[in-house]
Amino acid sequence: MKKSILTAFFAATAFCGFSQEKEAEAPKFSFSGYIDSYYMLNFNSPSNRSNLGASGYERAFDQKSNQFSLGLVQTKFGYATKNSDVVVDLTFGPNADLGQYGNVIGPLGAGKASTALAIKQAYFNWKASDKLTLTVGQFGTHIGYEVIDAPINYNYSLSNLFNNGPFYHIGAKANYAFSDKFSAMVGLVNNVDNLNDNNSSKGFIYQVFTSPAAGWNVYVNGISSNESAPLASGKDDTGSYNLLDLTTSYQITPKYLLGLNAAYGSQTGDFQGGGNVGDSKTWGGVALYSNYAFTDKFSVGGRYEVFDNTAGARALRAADGSGTDVSSLTLTATFTAADGHLLIKPELRSDAYKTAQFVDGDGKEQKSQTTLGLHFIYKF
Repeated sequence: MKKSILTAFFAATAFCGFSQEKEAEAPKFSFSGYIDSYYMLNFNSPSNRSNLGASGYERAFDQKSNQFSLGLVQTKFGYATKNSDVVVDLTFGPNADLGQYGNVIGPLGAGKASTALAIKQAYFNWKASDKLTLTVGQFGTHIGYEVIDAPINYNYSLSNLFNNGPFYHIGAKANYAFSDKFSAMVGLVNNVDNLNDNNSSKGFIYQVFTSPAAGWNVYVNGISSNESAPLASGKDDTGSYNLLDLTTSYQITPKYLLGLNAAYGSQTGDFQGGGNVGDSKTWGGVALYSNYAFTDKFSVGGRYEVFDNTAGARALRAADGSGTDVSSLTLTATFTAADGHLLIKPELRSDAYKTAQFVDGDGKEQKSQTTLGLHFIYKF
């Protein structure tokens, strides 16, 4: 009898262990997201209540002033197994339309409804080994310090580097982790910010990551692609789009972080039907980030940026269509409430151009613009 009891006990223990092991390996579902909204004052008091200025590209997402505005609504679904996972990241609202603008023309053609406009990301990862991961689908760009998701950035408004760089890609990439301090990624994508390839060329993307010391991360990112629209006679091989990007951050203390983003790009010929820029023209910029967490519920982030598009390669231009440059200073406080779900971000931003980019309420030209915003982000 005693032996039977012991046998039953060990059998039950083994079964429990087996069940726990199977449970640990079971697929996992996840659901998260956020909504954000804001109220912004523009001290120039433009009559059209717009922050966009002469070229229409002076701001990425926070385009309206002197009114309450909805930013973005995100619903993110995940499914993960031991060796693979899939992400479906759907967004809605004004900032979603701006961020996924290249998805507006769907399979039915221009002027038709496209559910693809809601797709910010939709991709899967396959962990082929402990070191090699393959990713296929639509995914956010690897370039730059900032992302579209408002809860992640220290500042609410997005930098000029972000505004003039890629937002997302559709294609395939492979990442190989040589160690936890060094990895490399390469991939092929359908050009820049496009649901459909505008020509038969593919863009080559790459990234090298290293962590030279604890708390210090360095990313060297790039893309090289022919973005020219096809000619009537066939493929246009004269266009060339190249961007090299450096992103680095260093956690100096548990409370204080410094970051840097520097980028240099060049464009030859046409860019997706936007007009031929002729011989190679360049643009670039540098942004310095600083964030200090006074407590776990209050922090202050600063960003100083210079962006140079005097050659006129990108869309940020003067009123007469010529190139321009800008320096920007942004200060953002973050208050965390509602058990970490609510972020309240008051933000002061000033942009100074070498050319007249704005007008005030009396119609007088201004070279600078200062805004004060109060932003609310609820994440779940």
